Amino acid sequence: MSGIIGKKVGMTSIFDAEGRNVPCTVIQAGPCVVTHVKTVEKDGYQALQLAFDEKTEKHTPKAMQGHFAKASTTPKRKLAEFKGFEAEYNLGDVIKADLFAEGEFCDAIGVSKGKGFQGVIKRHGFGGVGGTTHGQHNRLRAPGSLGASSWPSRVFKGMRMAGRTGFDNVKIQNLEVIKVIAEHNLILIKGAVPGHKGSYVLLEK
Repeated sequence: MSGIIGKKVGMTSIFDAEGRNVPCTVIQAGPCVVTHVKTVEKDGYQALQLAFDEKTEKHTPKAMQGHFAKASTTPKRKLAEFKGFEAEYNLGDVIKADLFAEGEFCDAIGVSKGKGFQGVIKRHGFGGVGGTTHGQHNRLRAPGSLGASSWPSRVFKGMRMAGRTGFDNVKIQNLEVIKVIAEHNLILIKGAVPGHKGSYVLLEK
């Protein structure tokens, strides 16, 4: 689907026409530069590669510097491909936040916040042990039994246990575009979007 690369600014809330306070996420969407136009004849499929966010030449490999030079643009930090653009774009064209309109729905793709190593209560929502009246000592947040001992005498794959939590690719679908501030390339999306402040977010129509 067609879309744009953005950066999560933070969260706020606005009042809608009915006077309800609506929480929303502010995303700086673009401006994105078209750095590669893929065609069916040459690449086997049709797509646009977009680039976003400035990067110094010092920290850009020579090959990538040449890639950006073909599009007559400066080095960029984030690259992503999108399919299904209705209009035709050429190398060096700029796509801005006005690609989206108020009232539209979009999908947001980002990397969720990393939580590090967590136990089963935070990682999987286990309830824990209710009380300590029956001689319970110090196992309030433990996972409990992992399986039978006599048979199969092993722990099955997929058993929910403690481990690294978060920092996963997450896609949230059907988020409403509340407001588009085109002059500042800002899009306000209803609800929460995965990722921390300053993280990159892909918005797909």
